[in-house]
Amino acid sequence: MGAARLRRGACAPAARPPAQTLPAARRGRDAALLRVRGVRHGAGRRSRDARGLGAARALRLPGRLSQDGRAVAHAGGPAGDRQAAVDLRAREGGLRDALRDQQPPGLDRYSGGRHRPPARGPLVSDSHLERLLDRDHSDPHAYLGVHPDGAGGVVVRAYRPGAERVDVVVAQSHSPLERIHPAGVFEGLIADAALPLDYELEVHYGDAATFTLRDSYGFAPTIGELDLHLFGEGRHETAYEKLGAHVRELQGVSGTSFAVWAPAARSISVVGDFNSWDGRLTPMRSLGSSGIWELFVPGVAEGTRYKFEIRTQTGEMRMKADPFAFESEVPPETSSVVTRSSFEWSDDEWMAARGAGEPPLGRPMSIYEVHLGSWRLNPLEDNRSLTYSELAQELAAYVNDMGFTHVELLPVMAHPFTGSWGYQVTSYYAPTPRFGSPDELRGFVDTLHGHGIGVLLDWVPAHFPRDDWALARFDGTALYEHEDPRRGSHPDWGTLIFNLGRNEVRNFLLANALFWAREYHTDGIRVDAVASMLYLDYSRRAGEWVPNEFGGREDLEAVAFLKELNEVLHAREPGIVSAAEESTAWPGVSRPTYLGGLGFGFKWNMGWMHDTLGYFQQDPIYRRFHHHELTFSLMYAFSENFVLPLSHDEVVHGKGSLINKMPGDAWQRFANLRCLYAYMWAHPGKKLLFMGQEFAQPDEWSHERSLDWHLLEQSSHAGVQALVRDLNRVYAATPALWENDFDPAGFWWLEANDAASSVVAFARASVDAEQVLACVANLTPMPRENYRIGLPRAGSWREALNTDSEHYGGTNAGNRGTMQAEPIPWNGQPFSAEISLPPLAVLWLVPEAQ
Repeated sequence: MGAARLRRGACAPAARPPAQTLPAARRGRDAALLRVRGVRHGAGRRSRDARGLGAARALRLPGRLSQDGRAVAHAGGPAGDRQAAVDLRAREGGLRDALRDQQPPGLDRYSGGRHRPPARGPLVSDSHLERLLDRDHSDPHAYLGVHPDGAGGVVVRAYRPGAERVDVVVAQSHSPLERIHPAGVFEGLIADAALPLDYELEVHYGDAATFTLRDSYGFAPTIGELDLHLFGEGRHETAYEKLGAHVRELQGVSGTSFAVWAPAARSISVVGDFNSWDGRLTPMRSLGSSGIWELFVPGVAEGTRYKFEIRTQTGEMRMKADPFAFESEVPPETSSVVTRSSFEWSDDEWMAARGAGEPPLGRPMSIYEVHLGSWRLNPLEDNRSLTYSELAQELAAYVNDMGFTHVELLPVMAHPFTGSWGYQVTSYYAPTPRFGSPDELRGFVDTLHGHGIGVLLDWVPAHFPRDDWALARFDGTALYEHEDPRRGSHPDWGTLIFNLGRNEVRNFLLANALFWAREYHTDGIRVDAVASMLYLDYSRRAGEWVPNEFGGREDLEAVAFLKELNEVLHAREPGIVSAAEESTAWPGVSRPTYLGGLGFGFKWNMGWMHDTLGYFQQDPIYRRFHHHELTFSLMYAFSENFVLPLSHDEVVHGKGSLINKMPGDAWQRFANLRCLYAYMWAHPGKKLLFMGQEFAQPDEWSHERSLDWHLLEQSSHAGVQALVRDLNRVYAATPALWENDFDPAGFWWLEANDAASSVVAFARASVDAEQVLACVANLTPMPRENYRIGLPRAGSWREALNTDSEHYGGTNAGNRGTMQAEPIPWNGQPFSAEISLPPLAVLWLVPEAQ
C-alpha cells in the first residue's frame, strides 16, 4: 500500500525532516520519553485555512464513526442525511454549541484549535477525542484502531503522545497518518481495505527513537460473554485464567492480555515497563456492564512489571497492583509481574492417589507447621532465608526423617510486611517472591510430594490490609470491602473485611482456593480466623456492629461463602483437606453442608489446646485440682473432626515456648514436655506441631531469625526430637491411633478419675477393633509401682513407647518391656495388670500378639 492509497487531509502536515534523516525504524517497545510526555504546544499545528475543503489538493478525508463503531450519515450525503446530521447535532445542546463557537483566544483547551469534523465519512462524536485526551474514555477501541468508513475503506487512528510522525504499515508498505490533534492523535484512511486488517504502526519520536509495533486497538476482546456472566454470578471457578495478565498469541501476534475488575472506574490504563509507565498510551476498554476492563498489549513478555492506573469517579488517579497477578515484586517494591509457568510436574502418581484414595479423615495426619522465612537461614550469606529450591531439598529430607505426613506453610501468598508472617495478603494469586519464583515454589511442592509429604497452606479470606496500592478501595470505592466500617473494618488488626455478599468478591476468593490446588498442586488449606468471619459482633462492643436481616449476630453472607467454598473444593478436588481455625462453639463446622454444617473437613480444637496447656503449666502438686481440664476434651472430642494444634500462635507474643511453659527444674520441664507430646499423639484427633517445638526450642519464635538448630548438640533437646520422631513412626504404623479419630467407638477410658494421683489412661481401637493401644500417663514426678490398670485383652502386653526412656532423656524406669494381663476385672475392663509408672512419663502399651 503506497501513499496514494492512504488519502489524508486537504493540506500536508507541518514540515518534517526527510525520511532518510530519521533514525532507522526498529522493532521494540514504544517508549514514551519523559521529555515528550506533555503536550507540545504548537508542534505540528495546522491552520484552519489549510484544512479547508476548498484547498487545491483536497482529498477524501476519513469518515467518522458513531460511538459503537458503526457508520452513520455522511455530512455531504443527500438532503435527508444532511438534515439528520443537523438534528443530531442540535440535540447535543445549544449551550454547548454556543460555548464551542465562542472559545476565547488563548484559552483553547488543547492549544491546537478545535478539531473540525472531516468533510466526508461516518461521523464520530467529538466527545470521543475529548474523553480520550481527558483520560476519561471507557471504550478507546471505539475510536482508536481500525474501523470501516462505510464507503469501502478503513479508518486508522492512533494516539501516540509525543510522536512526531506515525506511519501505518500494511504488507511492508508505509504510509504516514495525518496528525489531527497536537496532543498526538493521528488518523488516516486506507481506501479499498476491509477488516480484519493486518497492520503495524511505525512511531517516530524525532531523533529519539523509532518503534514498529502492533496496535493494541486492532484486537478483539480476550474475554467472552460466558466468562463475564459467570464472574458476575460469582461462579467462574477459573476466573484467574481470564483476569490478570496472561501471555498469549492473538492473530499470530505474541503479547499479554490484561483484565481487571473495577466497575466504578471512569477509565483504566495498564502501565509498566513496556510503556514507560505512561497511561496515555494504553487505555483499556470496559466490557459492557460487567465492570471488567480489558486490553491486549502486543510485545509484552514475561518478566514485565506492570500496574493498573485507575481514574476514580472523583477524578483521582490511583496506581494499583493486579489482584489476579501471578507474580509480584520483592517488597518494598509493589508492582505486579507478568509471568507464565513452564514447570513440568513429576507428581502424577501422588495426585492420582490423592484423588482416588481414602478421605483424609481416615488416614494418619501429623502436620509440621512451618514459616519458610525462618525455618533455617544460610549463615554463610549474611543469614539470608533459604530459597524455595533450597528449602525443597532440606525441608523434605528433614520432615521425611521426622515422620510427619504433611507440612503446613504459614501463608506464602505475597505480602508486603514480613512481620505479618503472611497473614496480611496483598496478592492472593502470587507467591511471595522473597524465596524465589512461582515455578520454584511449584518445584518445592513437587519435591515434597516426591518424598511422600503433603503440602497444606494457611489461607486468609477473612480480611486484607489497607495498603493503598493493593485491594483497599480498589476503584475509588469500597470494592472488595464493606463501605460501612462496622462491617468493613476489623477492630483488632486494623485490616479490612471482604464483602462476601458481593458475587465478584466471593468469586475472587473461591477461584483462589481452587487456584492453589490446581496450579500449585497443594493438598489443602487451613482457613484462618473463621470465628471473626462468622460473627458480626466479633471483638466489637455494643453499637459497633450491624445485626443481620433477622436481628442476629451471625454473618449470613460469610456462612454462605464458607459452605460454598467447601462444597466446591471437595467436589472439584477429591481428597483435598480443608480445616478451620475456629475458636467458638459454632455447631457443625466440620459437618457436611447437607446436614447444616459449614462443610470443612477438619476444625482446629482450640478448646483442647487451651485446657491441655493450662493443665501442663500447673505445678504437679496442684494438678489434682485441675484434673478435669485434662479429661474435659473427651466430652466433645467427637462432635467435630478435630485437629489438635500446638501452633505458632502458642509460642509468640510473650506466651513463651512450649518447653518454657512447663513447670519445675530443667529435668522436669523436659519430662513434662515429653508427656504432653505422647498424650497428644494418643488423643483422638489429627496432630499439628509448630517448627522448633519438636526439639524444645526455649526461646519464643521470631520470624527474624533461624531456629536454634545448635541446641540439638545437647542430649535433652536431641531426646525430645527423638521422641517426636518415634511418636510419628509408631503413630503411622498403628491404625488404632488414627482410623477411628472421629468415632467414639474407637476410644474408651481405662482410668479417668484418679485425680489424687494425676494418672489418666485410655484405650484406642482400629475400625475393625483388631488393633488396640493403651495410653497410661503419670503426670507427677512420683514413680508409682504396682499400679493396677484395666485392659481390654488378656495375655502379654508390651511397651510400644515409654517417654522415660533414656533415649529421650529419661531415667529409663518402666516395665522392662512387657507385662501380663490377668483375668481380674478393673474399671469396666475384663482384664488388668499391675504396672510400674515412671515419674512424669507416658506409656503406650499394645498386646504382644498384635
